[in-house]
Order: sequence, then structure tokens, then C-alpha cells
Amino acid sequence: MTAKKIIAADADATGPEGQNDVESMLKSMRVSVPADKPVEGQRCGLIAIVGKPNVGKSTLLNALVGQKISITSRKAQTTRHRITGIHTQGATQFVFVDTPGFQTRHNNALNRSLNKTVLGAVGDVDLILFVVEAGMFNQADAKVLALLSKDIPTLLVANKLDQVTRRADIAPWLQEMQQRHAFAEFVPMSAKNAKDIERMLGICEKYLPEQAWWYAEDELTDRSEKFLASETVREKLFRLTGDELPYTSTVVIDKFEEEPGRGKQKRLLRIAATIVVERDTHKAMVIGDKGERIKRIGMETRVELEKALDCKVFIEMWVKVRSGWADDEARVRSFGYQ
Repeated sequence: MTAKKIIAADADATGPEGQNDVESMLKSMRVSVPADKPVEGQRCGLIAIVGKPNVGKSTLLNALVGQKISITSRKAQTTRHRITGIHTQGATQFVFVDTPGFQTRHNNALNRSLNKTVLGAVGDVDLILFVVEAGMFNQADAKVLALLSKDIPTLLVANKLDQVTRRADIAPWLQEMQQRHAFAEFVPMSAKNAKDIERMLGICEKYLPEQAWWYAEDELTDRSEKFLASETVREKLFRLTGDELPYTSTVVIDKFEEEPGRGKQKRLLRIAATIVVERDTHKAMVIGDKGERIKRIGMETRVELEKALDCKVFIEMWVKVRSGWADDEARVRSFGYQ
């Protein structure tokens, strides 16, 4: 997966209302960072993206990397694994880690595994991006914030700024947030706005140490194509079933075989995937009337993988019922969760 794609710039999400108040607040509360010394080589560091479920972390990761790496959905908790996205720009290599949203509602084996992944990601990084919805903060946000070390620089990323109708309300909200944690900087933004993404990269850069890059310049993720296939199936599953299907449904790749292309033909990936659900009613929901829904899941998965991986894809899918799998430690591990 080497091709890099350009993110189309949306309309500028920064409106005039309250903008002066926000800018003055940022200037007065920003912790100063010493000016960078002349770069004598490469700069590289690890940046964790954390926040409650469904706050826009995966969308932000994809925008920062410049290509889709982590799945996105309106359904909470679509990210299940620690996913690394890599963006190399100039002399700097940004290594981003997208984490599952910290779970507080259900204490099952799956959620304990997801929370363990979050805790592991925030302990040994150079910078933390704490993502919240601009102008909002609730108990779920507070539980994630409590996990963050005061010794690691943390940026408050006020995402979805484009959805705030009264920009003047952001300044007092930022002041309240500074009282909750000693944030290094505040970054009000929209992950869908290209200018905001460029500004975010510029801010992150100065917190990264001068050291050799960890990855080749054209690498975008450390995850395998097999893993990306699994994530793509799961994204289409959740997008096409909406809120009907419980988030405990998962995807297992049973077969992933590559055949080299001949002459000018592209290589072929043969994929067999099993969608695992907890009830027979969920199975029927995934299959759909006369198999139409699972056919569409397969078709959309194939189209996206062919575009992302620059190859031909043949994919087969089945649906199996495994009642209670999300509360079975051994089965959770067998499905690839730590």
C-alpha cells in the first residue's frame, strides 16, 4: 500500500463570529515551545490520538495521513485495534496511533481488551492528541482525560468546529478545559478541513525529537493488507446495517492469498471472510432479503480494496453465529484482540 492520495480541501471551517476571542485565548493560554534549532537531519516521533468513542479520531487519522487507514462510521466504537498511520513531510515523519475509544458502558471481555489497547498507547509516546467535540465535555471525555500523563505534552483537539453555531462560546469553553488539564496547546479544528490539517501537522512537528525515520518515505501504515481487508469489511458491515447491528459483531479473515499478475495484468487477492454475530436475528440482518445486503457489503469492500491496494480482488463472505463471544476472553483473543 504505497500510493499516496491528496485530501480535497473543504470550505474553510473557520467563521468570523467569535474568531478574535478564540485567537486571543489561544495566544494567552498557549504554552511556549522553544524555537527549533536548525534541522540537522530527520525528525520522527509517535503521536497518540485518544478520546471517547465516535468523537472523530479515525477521521482525523485518515486526514493526517492523507489516505484512508482507519475505518470510520457513525456507529460508536468502530476502531478496535491500535492502528498506526504514517505521514512523511519534508524532513519530518509523523507516526500516528489511532486507538479505540475508551469504554465505560459495558464491562465485557472485548471492552476490557479495547481499554487495555488505549492504556498501552498513551504510555510511551512523544505527543498526545486528546480529541473532543468543540464546545463539549462530558463524563466519557473526563474518564479518558484521567488516563493521560501530565509528563507527556498533550494537545486539546477541539474537533468538529464546523458544527459549532456560536463561535463566541468556544473561548470560555477553552478556559474551562485549561482548568481540567495543563494542555500544551489548544487546536480548534475540523478534521474535514485541509487547512486545519496542515496547521495541525505544523503544530505537532515541533514536539517530535530529531532522530532517524522509522519507516520508508512512501509507507502509510504498519498494518498488513490482510488486516486492512478485515477492517474494510467491518466498515461496510456497520455502514450498511446502521444502528440495527450491535457493535460486538466482528470480522475474521479465513483466507488471504495473493496471485502475481501476468504481463500487464494486476495481481489478484483471493479473500475469504467470516462475519461473526451473536444472534440468529443478527445473521439474517447481515444477509438481507435474498442475500442482497451481504452482496453489497462484498461489492463495496472489493471496490475499495482494489482502489486502495491497486490490484484485483475476489472476495467470498459467510456469516456465523457465536453467541456471547464478546464476553469470552479466549474467543476474543482468537479473533485477534489482545
